[in-house]
Amino acid sequence: MRQGISRAFQEIDVHNMTKVQAITAIDARLRKTDSSVYQLRVIHGFHSGTVLRDAVRAHYKNHPKVRRVELGMNPGETTLILREL
Repeated sequence: MRQGISRAFQEIDVHNMTKVQAITAIDARLRKTDSSVYQLRVIHGFHSGTVLRDAVRAHYKNHPKVRRVELGMNPGETTLILREL
């Protein structure tokens, strides 16, 4: 994370990872987040197919740390909302 950027918003890029690697990396990031973080943007891409996108959206739909999954205007990103503002 770059200095000067709010800790309330974080992102993780899982391009070129397998489903297992991506879920493992996202889970690790979720474990490290504290209560100041309200959303995690997952950049999974879409040009290489929808496997990662579908895996992220399905896995985190009912995850205990994720309140909801938001689909953005960019089909290569999914935002995990961790708490409401």
